[in-house]
Amino acid sequence: MSSITLNALSKQYTKEKHTLDHISLEIKDKEFLVLLGPSGCGKSTLLRMIAGIEEITHGEVYIGDVCVNDVEPKDRGVAMVFQNYALYPHMTVFENMAYGLKIKKVKKAERERRIKAAADILQINSLLKRLPSQLSGGQKQRVAIGRAIVKEPKVFLMDEPLSNLDAKLRNEMRIEIKKLHERLNSTFIYVTHDQVEAVTLGDRIAIMAEGKFRQIGTPMEIIDCPVDMFVANFISSPPINYLDAVLMNRNGQTYVDIDGVLLETNLPIEVMKDSPKVVAGIRPEHCFITEDTNNTLEMEVLFTEIIGTDVLLHLKYKTSNFIVKKSFTEMYSKGQKLHVGMHANHVNVFDKQTEKNLRSRQ
Repeated sequence: MSSITLNALSKQYTKEKHTLDHISLEIKDKEFLVLLGPSGCGKSTLLRMIAGIEEITHGEVYIGDVCVNDVEPKDRGVAMVFQNYALYPHMTVFENMAYGLKIKKVKKAERERRIKAAADILQINSLLKRLPSQLSGGQKQRVAIGRAIVKEPKVFLMDEPLSNLDAKLRNEMRIEIKKLHERLNSTFIYVTHDQVEAVTLGDRIAIMAEGKFRQIGTPMEIIDCPVDMFVANFISSPPINYLDAVLMNRNGQTYVDIDGVLLETNLPIEVMKDSPKVVAGIRPEHCFITEDTNNTLEMEVLFTEIIGTDVLLHLKYKTSNFIVKKSFTEMYSKGQKLHVGMHANHVNVFDKQTEKNLRSRQ
């Protein structure tokens, strides 16, 4: 079993502030969990505590049924892949991958078997005799992952392993890591600040801020119903649109009123008593351009951004910027007036004071 349990885990460097503040989480056997959050939120610290290279202030870490707080890192059955490849420059790829096994006194034949198996998986057989200086960034990262694979760990811990790669290589390596997880059938915990990586890779995502979990769920759960505006911002690319709105009751049905545009919601009428003034959050892909002037907002084109076969229309509504994502079928001119509609079933409604999503109360 390679499940992981975090029980009220804390890390405190100073008396004034916790880097991690009594967090608990169950990570299932063979799950791919992504820790997502801004720099300084504690995600890398958490990964190092699981690995055993960062001291635990309070709480327990279990791998399977065993509390590993006092277990040496080398005996925890984990392997870590860092942002820095940390390859020995004077050793060949083969020697880099073999080094940890030699330290553990793994027999030569077994070392060779494991290295060949890892090289086959990562398609780096032709690189085994090369030095790190003769490798590209993507090849170095494959070697670093291969060095982890040969340890045959129960758990893979990855700390922003793709952040040093260019955009094309990052896309390629994301796919390779996803395939690797499926092939090895092991538990993966992956740290990133890139929401595209998180959504692409994770079975579940744990969004962190200020040493705590803000929301844990599948990518679709978090995208569809973020618990608050912080999460909605962090899991949105392009950025989510926000507009001031009010809740209103019409014949027993709750609507979001955005300057006269009425969008039906499934919120209970009781919500209006506490939060009549709200913020409507609408993702760019849930908006559309229409000739219809009914129940739409008139906006002005600022500029267009072409992304492959899609276009992002950057618009101005009153003093707010607004983005609509649509298929690239026609061009729009700066200053052009457009009518924008919104799909009501995808609109999130946030309390203006607490910034909590009112949908999550249900």
